Formats: sequence, C-alpha cells, structure tokens
Amino acid sequence: MRIAVFGAGRMAEIRIEDMVLDSRITEIAVINRSPQRAESLQARFGVKVLPEEKFKPEDFDSYVITTGTSHHATALDLVIGPNRKIFCEKPIALELAETDQVLKRLSDSGAEMQVGFQRRFDPPIAKAKQLIDAGNVGTLYHLRFMSNDIEPSSREFLAGSGGIFRDLHVHDFDLAEWLCSEPIAEVYATRRVREFQQYAEFEDGDVSLIHAMTNSGVQISISGTRHDPRGHDVRFEIFGSKDSVSAGLAPRTPLNLLDPGIGLSDKPYSGFVDRFREAFRQETKAYIEWLAGNRPNPCSPDSARSGICIAIACEISAREKRVVKVSEVRGS
Repeated sequence: MRIAVFGAGRMAEIRIEDMVLDSRITEIAVINRSPQRAESLQARFGVKVLPEEKFKPEDFDSYVITTGTSHHATALDLVIGPNRKIFCEKPIALELAETDQVLKRLSDSGAEMQVGFQRRFDPPIAKAKQLIDAGNVGTLYHLRFMSNDIEPSSREFLAGSGGIFRDLHVHDFDLAEWLCSEPIAEVYATRRVREFQQYAEFEDGDVSLIHAMTNSGVQISISGTRHDPRGHDVRFEIFGSKDSVSAGLAPRTPLNLLDPGIGLSDKPYSGFVDRFREAFRQETKAYIEWLAGNRPNPCSPDSARSGICIAIACEISAREKRVVKVSEVRGS
C-alpha cells in the first residue's frame, strides 16, 4: 500500500515511525510546506519527499493528514474523492460549519475517513470499553475524567488551538460517548485563568470543569488544566452497579501520593506522546487493518462532529453560566 502523509511535524513522525514497520506499506511520501522538515523524515525513515505541485492522488492508496488543524482543509481538498480512504488527526476542523462541509464532501464522493482519537486505543482504556460492553460494570452511574497538560501553551499554539474545550477536552467528550455508547445530552461548564495570563488574551482558560449527562442519565465529570508541574496526567474512573474501574493510574502517573505503601516512579509522563505512545501505535495498526479490509473504520468522522458540538455547548455554558442542551448546537 502506498501512503501520502501531509505534514512533517510531530504527528507525522509518529505515524511514519509506526507505518514503516508494516511490510504491507510499500511507499510513504511526505508532502509539506517546509522541505527541510520533510527531508529530516526522509533521512530517518527513508520516505520520499514530494512537492505539493507534483502530488497526484491516484498515485496513492490512502492519505494521512497530520498538518495543523488550520491546514486540514487544504490537504483534504487534494485527497477527497471517490472511494478513497483518509486518516485525519483530530479535529477535522475547529468550526462546526467547516466540519459539516467536509462530512458532506465525504458522503457525496463516497470517500471514507478515520479520525485520530488515539485515546480509544490506549490498552487500559480499550479494556474498560470491553468490560462495559460485556456488562461487567453493570448500569453506568458516573464517569470521572482528568486531563492535565504538563506545560502551558505558547501564544502561537493558542492562536490556532480553538481553546481548552475544542482542543483538550474533545478527547474526553469522544471517550465519554464511546464508553457510554450514547451521546452527551447536556453540559454545564466553567473555565478560568488561574496562573498563565496568555490564555486570557484568547478568551480561554488554563483550568476547566465540566459536568455532563447522557440521555439515559449517566453522570460525567471532566476536569482539566493546561499545567501540571509533575507531568502529563490523563486518567478516568468509571462507577457502575457491578464494578468500579480506572484507567491511567500507573507507576508513571504524576502524583505525590501521601498514602503509605503505594510507590510511583520518579520519571512521570513527560507529555502526551510519552503518555499515549502505545495508543498511537495501536491506532496506526488499526488504520492499516482498515485499509487492508480486515476491520471496519475504527473511528468515523461523526465522532469528530459530535466532539465539536459538545465543545461549542461548553463554550456557551461557560459564557452564559447555564446548562446547555447539546441539541442547541448539534441540531435535530
């Protein structure tokens, strides 16, 4: 299989590092605005560097979009076509209207897209999903998520990130709906600037708290911060009528535990790639299996649309200080 990768940053490096290990991938070409960054990937992995003006979609079997979100539309314009299979890092777009335009083009052309929500592929999280679906957790009562970045964001990043709900918590929204097998119906959200004033410049926050509920009444708590001095911390707990389970509490979890007899590593997770490296690996494997026709699409673009809708509902809630029905954004 021949793969065209758009972008040459950190996510391109991760995807290529995993794809070159699969013998079914016979060619990888990198298309990027900066030839220097693409050439560094060429030197490391032996991939081709292809100028955008020489790119022909018919020369490839699939396309991986790893550019910054603001450049997704440009790449997708080049690759969406009849019966094509595309992998696109989350989110498809930062705005709902643009997301809907992409989804319509996919539907009209017959193209398919896998969206990169890598947390689904984290082994403990995937195990939690299996337990829930098998009925081992019973009736779901409450899900509690925590997402903490290690370092505050730069102004350059903030200018194109979409804010804490669209960038950080969209992962939590996706997991919550995936684990519950039903949509989030309503949210009440807050965000504040507690330490890093660059967030205020973008009407964003460095801390956030969300209470959400599904149609059936599952209670969901989501908290986040853009700075955790100990390390990158992503975990959750699930409480049900038959069992309670957690994912993400591991020896490298960045905590100062005060309870005796529990030891944690002195080398906590240094960032999201460190925390989710195995998840990215498993996600790329799933993508290749999907291309090979051995499994269904593991993460459809509808999940990305839902995440953006919930994020927008959270923004409305934080601004207007009220509970917001996601249907106000999502539509009928």
